[in-house]
Amino acid sequence: MTSQDTGADGSGESPLGALTERAGRIQSAHRLLRRSRREQAGEFLAEGAQAVREAVDAERRTPGTVRELYLTAAAAGRNVGLVRAAYAAGIEVTEVTERAAAALSDTVHPQGLVARCTVPGVTAAEVLAAGPRLVAVLVDTNDPGNAGVVIRLADAAGADAVLFAGDAVDPYNPKAVRASTGSLFHLPVARVPDVVELLPLLSGAGLSVLATTGAATVDLDEAQDGGVLDLPTAWLFGSEAHGLPADLADGADERVAVPIYGRAESLNLATAAAVCLYASARAHRGRRGALSS
Repeated sequence: MTSQDTGADGSGESPLGALTERAGRIQSAHRLLRRSRREQAGEFLAEGAQAVREAVDAERRTPGTVRELYLTAAAAGRNVGLVRAAYAAGIEVTEVTERAAAALSDTVHPQGLVARCTVPGVTAAEVLAAGPRLVAVLVDTNDPGNAGVVIRLADAAGADAVLFAGDAVDPYNPKAVRASTGSLFHLPVARVPDVVELLPLLSGAGLSVLATTGAATVDLDEAQDGGVLDLPTAWLFGSEAHGLPADLADGADERVAVPIYGRAESLNLATAAAVCLYASARAHRGRRGALSS
């Protein structure tokens, strides 16, 4: 493992050769915990064995995905196969101290394994030009944990992409990256900063736009029975506190409610997204089966 990164006073390296929290590369990577620095650098951090494993696999498919892998001696001992895979993929592997690993984490119990990754440069226009059949769109969603879970759900349901629209959380927030459990490296994630552009982009790509809202024109069961879900679809999911903006919901092709059969007031964002995305996935798989029979 490489460890040559000392400052002028030599304080960036421990007596055993591991980088300390004072090393220039560690301080630079630490700044990626802030959104402004991530956007400026076009980089983010992925922490933990699962996220790093998927990052390494992505590096094999798309060289340049991982800039560097930082790990403690203890983490290296726990993840020998992963470290070997990183070397095989040509990734620079750097041993760091426990305190340096803590500086690269926003958790109480750092895992000692962090990949410094490049933010993919894919745009929403490029994603939609590829002809997706199922897209999850998070509008003004501000909880990074929920955002990461929806990315994971979209991946599991076989969605083609996830879009973050309006004043939405950064999908490369460390908490969002952890919650995605590596799915962030499996499908395109892109932003649409101006919500006004969202509906024309989706409609122009031939997608049926379905808005999840309590003030619905149809519930999910009716949508499924009526063939609404058979079409290439973009699901709009609003913020946790306020839902979708009214003008956006009104502009969708259908406003769809998830039926509540019991006494619960509502479903949280991630649960509603799971129900809707899987309903579309089932409809699409059923349609493909019918066409091939």
